[in-house]
Amino acid sequence: MARRELSDVEWELIEPFLSIGRFGPYPERLREQFEGVVWRFRTGSQWREMPREFGAWSTVYERFSQWRDAGVFEALMDSTVVRAHQDAAGMRVGEEVLAALEEAADRTKGDPGKRKRSMPGGTTTPPGSNGVGSGVGAGRG
Repeated sequence: MARRELSDVEWELIEPFLSIGRFGPYPERLREQFEGVVWRFRTGSQWREMPREFGAWSTVYERFSQWRDAGVFEALMDSTVVRAHQDAAGMRVGEEVLAALEEAADRTKGDPGKRKRSMPGGTTTPPGSNGVGSGVGAGRG
């Protein structure tokens, strides 16, 4: 039985992206070859160390090269990004919601756990900061 690097659901999402070219037979072991590529990069092993259950290492490498050159991996990565509409950056809120948000922000500012602490030399740093660096927050408070 072949080792599975991908679930059936993952394979259903990936398969349409795998170009096999206009000529030549459809590879019968396309999934195993793709999983061989995944195995190779997951383990960091050399191509020649690939288990035979993925196919001949040279065949899997050749498929990888074809997919790389065809932009398959870039297309797969782009398909996993959720893009927001350009209007999503300017959220509109009503007066009541805005007032509630401002009130919550004011309460957070008054929370002793959120206050800046004084450091020797008169500088202030936010809690959790080590006080080392460019002096962000120095002299404020």
